[in-house]
Amino acid sequence: MRYKHTQVGYVTGGLTLPALPLLYYAFMVEDGELGLLTYTMLGGFGVLAVLFSSLTVTVTDQELVFYFGPGFWTRRFALNDIVSAEVVRNSALHGWGIRYTRHGWLYNVSGLQAVQLNIRGEGQIRIGTDEPEALKQALDEVTAR
Repeated sequence: MRYKHTQVGYVTGGLTLPALPLLYYAFMVEDGELGLLTYTMLGGFGVLAVLFSSLTVTVTDQELVFYFGPGFWTRRFALNDIVSAEVVRNSALHGWGIRYTRHGWLYNVSGLQAVQLNIRGEGQIRIGTDEPEALKQALDEVTAR
C-alpha cells in the first residue's frame, strides 16, 4: 500500500449531529410526544452522520480506492486510467458529501482542499482531502512508472 488516509468529516458530522437534539426538542415542544415522522427523521440524520463521518482514500500499486464512513459508496479506479492529478481548492458553494459540480463529481466530507483527477472513461472527479499534496505525490509516484 502506497498511501492510506482517513479524513474525519467534521463538517458533515458537525452539521448533522446537532440536528438530532434540535429535531427532538422541536417536536417535543410542539406536540409533547414524538411521532413516526420524528423517529424517521432522527434515524435518517443519525444514519447520514455515520455514513458521512469520514472519507478514506487508499492508493495501492494497482488502484485508487476511496469510500465514506464504514465502506459506504466505495469507488475504485485503476491507476493506469488516471491521466492527471492536480491539487485544487473547492468553493464553499460546492458543499460536502457526494455531488455533481461544474468540475465533475465531488466526494468530500470536510474542508475545501481536494485533488482533481482526470480519469480515462470517467472525466474529472474531485476527492476532498486534508492532505492534498501527499495524495497527489502518492498518485504521481505510482502513475509515473
